[in-house]
Amino acid sequence: MNARRKKRLALATALIGGVAAIASLLLYALNSNLNLFYTPTEIVHGKKDTGVKPEIGQRIRVGGMVTVGSLVRDPESLHVEFAVHDAAGGEVMVTYDDLLPDLFREGQGIVAQGVLIEGGKLEATEVLAKHDENYMPPEVAEAMGQTHEKLEYDSTQKTGY
Repeated sequence: MNARRKKRLALATALIGGVAAIASLLLYALNSNLNLFYTPTEIVHGKKDTGVKPEIGQRIRVGGMVTVGSLVRDPESLHVEFAVHDAAGGEVMVTYDDLLPDLFREGQGIVAQGVLIEGGKLEATEVLAKHDENYMPPEVAEAMGQTHEKLEYDSTQKTGY
């Protein structure tokens, strides 16, 4: 092989290697920023199609209804814990260390975004609540199958305390 062909081969090899390295770094960056939506049942039992569960430490969003009677507030801080369930019976505990949205109530649809820290526990970085009694995020509405029942609230539940 002459010198000219060796240079071309080295250049082509370096170019292919560089493109492969850039592609792998790009895919890694995209994978670490993915924020997949799961229902509580999918977190506990895995996806219906594949049975795949989210991994511990994975950033996810979970949507469902806040279980009535599950809200526990720490009187000394902003820390709250509550359970989120869906129509299929799955339930996930959510912990959150910030102010909850004004419209957050037990029995209401929410979407919590955060990191899965145990099999059935999410450490939320953001909690989103619906903005009126008829609205529900599309993912939650689909996951719940619109089978939830409207709850009647007493005065303490309406104030959130």
